[in-house]
Amino acid sequence: MKRILVTGAGGQIGVELVPYLRSRYGAENVLATARKPLSGPVGEGGPFALLDVRDGNAFAALAQSFGADSILHLAGVLSAKGESDPRASWDINVVGSTTALEVARECGAAFFFPSSIAAFGPSTPSKNTPQDTIQRPTTIYGVAKVTLELLCDYYHRKFGLDTRGLRFPGLISYEALPGGGTTDYAVHIYYDAVRKGRYTSFIAAGTYMDMMYMPDALAAVVQLMEADPSKLVHRNAFNISAMSFDPEEIAGSIRKFLPGFILDYNVDPLRQSIAESWPDSLDCTAAREEWGFAPEYDLDRMTEDMLARVREKEGLPPA
Repeated sequence: MKRILVTGAGGQIGVELVPYLRSRYGAENVLATARKPLSGPVGEGGPFALLDVRDGNAFAALAQSFGADSILHLAGVLSAKGESDPRASWDINVVGSTTALEVARECGAAFFFPSSIAAFGPSTPSKNTPQDTIQRPTTIYGVAKVTLELLCDYYHRKFGLDTRGLRFPGLISYEALPGGGTTDYAVHIYYDAVRKGRYTSFIAAGTYMDMMYMPDALAAVVQLMEADPSKLVHRNAFNISAMSFDPEEIAGSIRKFLPGFILDYNVDPLRQSIAESWPDSLDCTAAREEWGFAPEYDLDRMTEDMLARVREKEGLPPA
């Protein structure tokens, strides 16, 4: 990667990935795009342009004028939010992503697409979920992810496009609160632990989901995009995960640093039903063997760092 265009730069991944890429490749070589103006490091720390990813002409002109050799396509509507307006979700997540693939093909740019554990469903084996397995998701978000996994494979076979992708688990970050995802509780819990000393979970006890700390996710994106293509058997939709836990386990980790922390529940039926349709744990063997995936953060190390970072962000002294 030398000239990188990032869509959806204002989302949970983009707000951290863009500065991370700029620190590695030079600020002038990473063009951040979003539908709305952005302030801070993403909008002001390097090139920025407004872009609706469904506008193929504008997208192509922007990629060509920038000389993009890589398109990291992050724009999309998240799982729970997508269920409130499935048609709009499909329009952005599938139509917009297909447009992005076409632009990458026209420009000869490598293409990265973030899939998700939402691409699985209740008929998928839930324990140690295989890399290659049945995928029958029950959300429009998941249906869109499976569609794009297949499209990325198709564009690679049909046109020789260098497509690569990751099935992200829940991503935990202190930089930006997520917006409408089923795994959001695993971010909110740290903020409320610092602010209030307690948290009310919308996900039930005993509900396991795969998770990853954002620094490991950012490193995985770059590592995959820089991997030797001759070693990539799967290319798209690699299972990756660093940990699997339920709300009680993350609360237990927080209590190691904040002993008085209280967890209670007010379960959201929609997000709970989505969570129950997803795997409990993923088999990440393909990612390890094909491009050396190796996350650094386990639950307790992540918790210690998250609590410290949230306290700093909230203007509080170290604990």
